[in-house]
Amino acid sequence: MSAASVPKRAAALTFRKEAATREAAEAEARGWNQLVSRLQVPTLLGRPALPDRHLLAYEDVFASGRCELLLGDVIALADRDLSGLPRLDRLVAGVCHDLRTAATETGQMVPLAECVPDLYLDRIRPGGRLDRWYLQRDLPITLPHTDTTLTLRELADHTVTANGRPLTLNVAAIIDSARHALTPERRCLAGLTQGDPTEPNIADPLCWLDFEFAGRNAAAGEAANLLWYLMAMGGWLVPRYQTDVYVRTLRLALPAQTSPRIDHLQLDPTARHIDIRYSWNTGAGRHVAIAGAMHGLCEQGGIGMDELRSFLALRILGVIPPTRLSGHDLVLVLIKLAESQDPATGLDAFFTAAPPPHPDLGERSRNVPAPA
Repeated sequence: MSAASVPKRAAALTFRKEAATREAAEAEARGWNQLVSRLQVPTLLGRPALPDRHLLAYEDVFASGRCELLLGDVIALADRDLSGLPRLDRLVAGVCHDLRTAATETGQMVPLAECVPDLYLDRIRPGGRLDRWYLQRDLPITLPHTDTTLTLRELADHTVTANGRPLTLNVAAIIDSARHALTPERRCLAGLTQGDPTEPNIADPLCWLDFEFAGRNAAAGEAANLLWYLMAMGGWLVPRYQTDVYVRTLRLALPAQTSPRIDHLQLDPTARHIDIRYSWNTGAGRHVAIAGAMHGLCEQGGIGMDELRSFLALRILGVIPPTRLSGHDLVLVLIKLAESQDPATGLDAFFTAAPPPHPDLGERSRNVPAPA
């Protein structure tokens, strides 16, 4: 089959993706080629030749009937009906199995510079996204439940107690620490993966979509990406702040049922202390998905919180600009950021989410089936 065109008979079953540049399209095709013999992926049908656009033509797995929904849709259905949990269990288990297999069969200890750079090295480099968003301006934050506005630098000078735990909300120091941890020379276990394991990029039955970041990726970075997406992005931040993306990228785009909230915030300006109580509520399906991913990647995959910390910092800070977040939501994000970097924070504590009460759910989340 010619790489320059897609046969007319396949046009109705074709998904065309546009890349920013010719080089980006070539890199994506190379990434797909590294995965096609290892993972369930759509067929790459060709690269249509157009004078002003750089396209890749893939099999449309939904039009062909190969897949039905996306991970985000399967979670949303299980949020609403517990009969959907076995389907969700299988999908999350399969995702974790693929990521673990990539680490064991293609994994190598390599410098981070040899990994796909876009999601990590490019964002943490001096002058990169995190510097522009957080360090090159002193962002004002309106504290919820108060009439007070503090800037990021002022917030760093306050002590904070969140749900009874002392934390320091010093974003500049956390970025500096992540920059020192994630140097190009840092060696990490990296395997050949899709590179962006998120709810819109995983179809059911299991098929990996979107190969913009495909190639050699850090195992801990992949785990941090998936876990934070399940915890905060897919059910909360993306539906709230990237509504068009949420609607465009999911099949059902059902209303989110994740609702983190600050229940109490008290500022003592004299002592420069902030006391916060917050809750992190999710739907039943998302609760089980988080537990399943932790089991499959951390317990079975051997990835601990210490390996995740720096990658989590980049995921928490580097996806949605803080200027778009309300003061309430930005404070919640910064609390989770501070928790992620606290050496006393373990996996269970960080990824704790409270589902709606249901007599069967607690037992299910404690006994997530092992991936095949």
